[in-house]
Amino acid sequence: MSIAVTGASGQLGRLVAEGLLARVPAHEVVLLTRDPARLADLAARGAEVRVADFDRPDTLPAAFAGVRRALLISTDAVGDRIAGHVAAVRAAETAGVEHLAYTSVTRPEPTNPAAVVPDHAATEEALRASGLAWTLLRNNLYADMQGDALASAIASGRLVTNAGDGATAYVTRADCAAVAVGVLTGEGHEGRAYDVTGPRAWTAEELAGLASRRGGRPVEVVHVDDAAYAAGLASVGLPAEIAGLLASFGASAREGYLAAVSDVVATVGGVEPTPLESAIDG
Repeated sequence: MSIAVTGASGQLGRLVAEGLLARVPAHEVVLLTRDPARLADLAARGAEVRVADFDRPDTLPAAFAGVRRALLISTDAVGDRIAGHVAAVRAAETAGVEHLAYTSVTRPEPTNPAAVVPDHAATEEALRASGLAWTLLRNNLYADMQGDALASAIASGRLVTNAGDGATAYVTRADCAAVAVGVLTGEGHEGRAYDVTGPRAWTAEELAGLASRRGGRPVEVVHVDDAAYAAGLASVGLPAEIAGLLASFGASAREGYLAAVSDVVATVGGVEPTPLESAIDG
């Protein structure tokens, strides 16, 4: 049974690839990437590496040829990735892939203000409209990315947020990868949408408390609106589009879209979910 992973040279893709190589024979693992050279080490271990570029749909049919199950990892071109995702879904269907899993986002509903929602919602709809069996992996925000924010809060004594009293169930990339591997190598996941979360949801006040304990000094929570939060991020050098994206996640948390906690990491991924405290230590 061949199992393919798109975006296999990315951070999440590599973790999934490693998980598959630990579970199934290497010759059954097909790694798709725009740049095969970046996966030379995994090719040397027996995985098959193929070119797949979502901006070049002509590369996709051959990339999925002979594959039975696949993971479609969403690209990072926020706002400009629907066409590539849909092309990948269609190519997988044409190639005879039986089951396609997709990395989506928590609650991709029209009212969710997270800027990534339209892309994910459109891709989910394309999957449902296809003839493929599908699984939706709705990953919460990455815990791995919170270390810098907490370090900044410790240094300044201020945790600036637009999340209000909303909570976020941060999850590590490694735990998301474990769930993906569980779906790709297991049974009974067709037609399921899984919320992939960490073991608890954190409010800004709780994050400030964690920062205070880590830094040995008080950390004050400073609540601002979305525009001020984005402006603050831009003022320290973040591109405006990234600042706006991060502000939209704060708004999503504030409105309650990121707070639900699930047991999917344990029940599907087969591992205990990683606490945020451990994730930022890593």
